[in-house]
Amino acid sequence: MRRTLLLTATLFSSAAFAAPPATLAPLLDSVQQRLDIAPKVALTKWDNHKPVLDAPRERDVIAGAGKLAAEYKVDGALAEQFFAAQIEANKLVQYGLLTQWNAKGAAPDTPRVDLAKEIRPQLDVLQKQLLERLAAFAPSRADPQCPRWVASAIEARKADALQRTALVRATGELCASPS
Repeated sequence: MRRTLLLTATLFSSAAFAAPPATLAPLLDSVQQRLDIAPKVALTKWDNHKPVLDAPRERDVIAGAGKLAAEYKVDGALAEQFFAAQIEANKLVQYGLLTQWNAKGAAPDTPRVDLAKEIRPQLDVLQKQLLERLAAFAPSRADPQCPRWVASAIEARKADALQRTALVRATGELCASPS
């Protein structure tokens, strides 16, 4: 009887804390790659005295994701919501860095890259990769363990406080809300 209870408890505890799907890590890797571009964008905006907010570009990116979604078998509304979150997370990093640089009175002395010629093409490639990986992860979005998987995966990553907060924002709506 004791063995049966132990086996039952083990089965329930392993089911309650199931391992994340293999599709989560690649999706988070792509989200992180997009966030890693934020400092370059912030430097460009610092150098050119441009605001972080670029509403027309944001609308174009979100609409573009919605249009490409069907090609990747992703719901258009989900793709738009997901990319809106990516943009908000990216802006969070930019605002955080600009605040740090303003407090110091200078941005880091690192090589600059052209926003239109170098950064945006990288973001366009990542958009397709993110859609592909979002499609692969989509069946797991409704799993009750999804929020735990995402939170644990974020906590396991080596990131500073700003990057961690941005990852949380970027994945905030990744899991489907219970109906």
